[in-house]
Amino acid sequence: MKRDSSQPPRSVNRGFEDDCVTLPIESILPLRALGKSAKSSRKYRQIVASIAQIGIVEPPVVVRNHDQSATWLLLDGHLRIEALKDAGTQEVECLVSTDDEAFTYNRQVSRLAPIQEHKMIRKAIERGVPEEKIAAALDLNLSSIRRKVRLLDGICEEAVAILKDKPCTAAVFGALRKMKTIRQIEAAELLVNANNFSVAYVSAILAGTPQAQLVDSSKPKKIKGITPEAMARMEQELARLQEGIASIQDTYGQDHLHLTVIKGYVGKLIGNARIVRYLAQNHPEFLGEFQTITEITPVEAASPD
Repeated sequence: MKRDSSQPPRSVNRGFEDDCVTLPIESILPLRALGKSAKSSRKYRQIVASIAQIGIVEPPVVVRNHDQSATWLLLDGHLRIEALKDAGTQEVECLVSTDDEAFTYNRQVSRLAPIQEHKMIRKAIERGVPEEKIAAALDLNLSSIRRKVRLLDGICEEAVAILKDKPCTAAVFGALRKMKTIRQIEAAELLVNANNFSVAYVSAILAGTPQAQLVDSSKPKKIKGITPEAMARMEQELARLQEGIASIQDTYGQDHLHLTVIKGYVGKLIGNARIVRYLAQNHPEFLGEFQTITEITPVEAASPD
């Protein structure tokens, strides 16, 4: 569709000023107080270790204080600023925000998924960074770094692609590693469809995996607290669940379209005062159902990523 040339082009609002600024730390005013346990948290120790090894990676975000020109308001980076103070640092380079809404920064933080962390560590090692320095920067011991490096050993590329941005623990990949390629893909899809990446759920999937789909198919499955009879039942239930999911996926798009059209039509109906009055007097049960339909929220919008 062509844009109307008579209309001026819309400009995009910038989130930050063009240049970073180097500020005295004492001129930066935090917008919230740190909790009593903040400095004893693992996150704070990792920030301290990272700053000591490689300096500030992500600059704090500040906004100009219009009440006092000599001071700045800290929107994001409270732990980083506190770590710098403890290290005796006097100045820090900051990003200058054009928006003073502090809550938006923490809400839009994208946490590093385990697979992304694995790739980051592998890339650093390939570039010649010693494992010991990475461990020090992340405040981890050397064995933990080596486990993260081996995280995807035995995991097929298709399963990795499905789970690349998901919060899967090492135990999840440990369970997947016991499955053959096709089953790894099926298990990864089950995890995503259920939006459940817990150890308990992946253990249930492993328990429900037929013996022939295990890497070591000659070795009987042994899962603590689950009898062979229970595992056999789980295999049957999981197979039925997968069939159900497959059938739903085949018609999901069409069903979603129908629901959207129905919701819009019903919304117009109960937007008419005469129709609402008639339903309220003669069919109140229909009116309640129609109102429920108009309040339906799509799954994608209802569940935060």
